[in-house]
Parts: sequence; structure tokens; C-alpha cells
Amino acid sequence: MLEILGKRILHLVLVVLLLSCFTFGLMKLAPGDPVMSILNADEMAVTENDQARLRKELGFDRPLYIQYGQWLQGLVQLDLGKSFMSGKPVWNLMVERLPITIQLTVGALLVMMCISLPLGIVSARYSGKWPDHFSRILALIGASMPSFWLGLLLIYFFSFKFQLLPTNGMGSFSHMILPSFTLGFSLSAVYARLLRAGLLESFSEGYILAAKSRGVENWRILWFHAFRAALLPIITVFGLSIGSLLGGSVVVEILFSWPGLGAMVVDAVFSRDYPVIQGYILLTGVFVVFVNLLVDISYNLIDPRIKQVKEGNV
Repeated sequence: MLEILGKRILHLVLVVLLLSCFTFGLMKLAPGDPVMSILNADEMAVTENDQARLRKELGFDRPLYIQYGQWLQGLVQLDLGKSFMSGKPVWNLMVERLPITIQLTVGALLVMMCISLPLGIVSARYSGKWPDHFSRILALIGASMPSFWLGLLLIYFFSFKFQLLPTNGMGSFSHMILPSFTLGFSLSAVYARLLRAGLLESFSEGYILAAKSRGVENWRILWFHAFRAALLPIITVFGLSIGSLLGGSVVVEILFSWPGLGAMVVDAVFSRDYPVIQGYILLTGVFVVFVNLLVDISYNLIDPRIKQVKEGNV
């Protein structure tokens, strides 16, 4: 366990360094001039002296390696700089928006579990029958339909047509239903098929057949034996797909006017607020690595045989 933790911490440090270098270089290569965006050159006349003064204040007149070194030094101290537009520290902006995005992500995961768990279990128990065929059709729809299109359909029917649920903003529980379902539905279809495949494979294992021959009840075999083994591929895919989940939240937050990190970074892209964009990319990378660390640790808890294989006992 300690060996895994040490490797992942080293991996996290390397990811942060690579991401910092990548994002810094990407922002410098991006089209447009943040100085002109700050000065709002479209609405007022800006002189060259104004531009030169602001470039010096922001440090843009210094060599790139010095700019990167100063930014990296601040990163070590959890100082991501200040937003060009608002003048507030980027770290404070992300701390304000992060709980809102986490709230939406948790809602999407709950939707995913409420759909995928019963659908995958029923599909495996009745393999080849109509519940299985229904699961396949739902998985095809979920994998094929873009999240923004599903969100527009939900807005049209549940908000515009029947006026049952609000379409934008956050506040009550009803504001979470549509964005959470939009973000979680496509995931639920994929995980339902993964759970079905894992359960079918587990049902054919020798220890499952031995349990059946001893007269163990079906529900106990399902939950305490087959389901536990079927979780391993699902957890693996979840660790790999957490990045796409965060990326999908950007689209959903814009569609439903959800004031989270996704909406913040989109505004930063349009205004060329580079410190905010850099902070968002770094935070996302760290979060993905952290989730994969939890996935590695959960392997040993779900299936102790993995620990034995790593130690050379099997």
C-alpha cells in the first residue's frame, strides 16, 4: 500500500510539472492578446503607452523562461496568480466554484448508479431475454446521444412543454435534476453494459458454481460474490473516464447556466484570462490523478487476490 502511495505521489508531482509546462506554453501560443482584452480595446481608444505599461505590470516584457519560473514558484506556494479580468486570486475563484461543480458531479454519479446498477443486474440475470435487449438499446442511445442534445431535449419537454422543472441556475433540489440527468445518463448506459459483462463472467466462475451447488441463496451469490468481482473493470473504467466526466460538466454547466468551474473557464477562454485557464487545467489534472490513486487502493479492498499477486504469493 505504501509503495503504491509513494509511486502515485511521484506521479502526481510529474503530472503537475508537465501540465504546468504544457499549459504555460499553450497560453503563450494561443491567438489573441490578453493585454488588449483587459484594456477593452473594442470600446475605447488604447495608446501604445497604455499597452506597454500593462505588459510591464503583468510581466509580459520579460523572457518566457523567467515568466514560467515565477509562475512555477507561485504554484509551489499554491499561488496561481490573479485573474486578468477580476483581479482576484485564481485559487480563491476556484475554491468558490469547486463545490458547485462537485455538487453537479455527485448528482450525475447518483443518476448513473441508480440507472446502471439495476439495469446491469437485470440484464445479466435475464441474458438473451427482453430486459437484456432493452438494456442494449438504452446503451446504444446513451453512447450515441451527445450530452448537449440530451440536455436540449430535457429542457424542451420538462421545462418548456410541461413546465415541471427549472432550466437554469441553482438553488433548490429541482434545479439539479435536469443537469445531473444530462451528465449521468450517457455514463449509466456504458456502465450498465460493463456490469452485465462482469456479472456474466463471474457467474461462470468455479466458486460461483460451487456456491450454487451448496445451496447458497441467489441473492447472496449475487451481492457477496459475483457483484464484488464484477466491480473491478467498472472501477478501472471509472478512473479513466473521470476526465471526460469533468469535460462533460463544462458543456452541461453552460447549457443550464450552472455557475461552476466549467462556466468559469469558458468565460476565461473568451476573455483570454490565462491564469484562470491554467489553474483549471492543473486542478483537473491533479483531480484525475487523485481519483486514479483511490482506484488503485480500492483494488486491494475489493479483491485481496490482487495484493497477493503483487506480493508474489500467487
